[in-house]
Amino acid sequence: MKREITAASSVPHLHYSVPLSATRRGARLARLLAAERLECWGLPLDPARLIVAELAANAARHGRVPGRGFRLALTVTACGVLRIEVTDPRGESVPVRGGAVPQPGESGYGLLLVEEEAEDWGVLPGPFPCKTVWAELRLGPLR
Repeated sequence: MKREITAASSVPHLHYSVPLSATRRGARLARLLAAERLECWGLPLDPARLIVAELAANAARHGRVPGRGFRLALTVTACGVLRIEVTDPRGESVPVRGGAVPQPGESGYGLLLVEEEAEDWGVLPGPFPCKTVWAELRLGPLR
């Protein structure tokens, strides 16, 4: 589901960013920190918590470079769009939208869940050698 966001509506209202280790522990911490921040902001935890968990797990598993971590960023615009971004150092390893459905017993369902739950999602290259996988949720107008 695509939608246009004007420059005025995309101005950050709230922002949070944290570097994390590219490990299972770092991915778990991303989910916990995101839930804590959303709760502090008075925003619903789900489905944002699920999306953060999937994107962080992918960064730890597929975006890992020894000695480098990933970054989680949460931004809420004045018009009520929550943007979740996970930046990792493996820019050459880009997830594919609308990929094949995994066979039972295989991993690979995470991005299907993100695609189902988010309004939109995608990948931005850079800064070299990184990439940012993002997802957006519409929360409604903020007061």
